Order: sequence, then C-alpha cells, then structure tokens
Amino acid sequence: MRVRPEEPGDVDAVRELTREAFAPMRFSDGTEAEALDMLRRDGDLTLSLVAVEAGEIVGHVAFSPAMVGSEREGWFGIGPVSVRPRRQRSGIGSSLIRQGLEKIATAGARGCVLTGSALYYGRFGFVADGAVTYRDTPARNVMWLAFRGGPPEGEVRFSAGLEA
Repeated sequence: MRVRPEEPGDVDAVRELTREAFAPMRFSDGTEAEALDMLRRDGDLTLSLVAVEAGEIVGHVAFSPAMVGSEREGWFGIGPVSVRPRRQRSGIGSSLIRQGLEKIATAGARGCVLTGSALYYGRFGFVADGAVTYRDTPARNVMWLAFRGGPPEGEVRFSAGLEA
C-alpha cells in the first residue's frame, strides 16, 4: 500500500469510496461524500491523502481548517476517514491518519480536532477532556491533539462542508 496526495483524477473514486465506507455505519447520516465535495468547492480541503493498493484507492483522509474557541488559525479538522469495507481493520486508516498528522504538523499547524471514537483516536494521542465541545456531541467524542502551544478550549467550528 502506498499513501499519496489526492490527484484531480481521484475525485470520483474517493467519492464512491466514501459512500461505500460509510453506508453500513450506524452513526453516518450519509452526507460524508457530499461534505468532501463542499470542502473541495470551498477551497477548504487543506490536505487530502489516498491509500492505493494494486492501482485501487482503498482509503482516504481529509484535513480542513477549523476554529477552536477564539483560535481562528492553525487548527484543522480531520474527516471523513474512509476505508473500503473489505479492507477495514487492516491498518489503512491508521496509516492515513498518522501520515496526515505528520504532514499537517510539519506544515506548521497548531493541532487537530475531530468528533469520533475516543477508543480509536486515542491511540494517535487525541484527548477527550471536555475542554473542547461541538454542538450537542458528547464530550467523550470531541477530541483534540495539539502540536504546539497549550491545550485548546472552547467550541469547535469546522469548515462549512463539515458543518452542513
């Protein structure tokens, strides 16, 4: 498997992968592929990585600008993270997230925020401490990871594509 930046010719394959990956998820509202389209349209898809295996895109991760409290610069949201159902639980998502975090940190990001499973994202260093909130999402599912500066505090606002 090879991880590389998304290329223009990957858009349709990433859209289909995202739909396929989230279709069986009980927490999904089915809008993840459209959210990616909105991030692209708005110029908010800061980093988009794909995992390629035998010429097929089998995974994808997106990073886009986010605000945390009064911090308007340097924070990024992660998501959606998509892996083909038959390839889930094989390390593809973890590899995409780790490489994306490294790239975004190297580029000078202050940190990343997301909503998701603390059990899954905790292994990457994400913290769910209640200091960062998002709408009515339970505190255990709103997480942050700081690369520089102190811990964040306040309400998260993701890019419009993820807020819809």
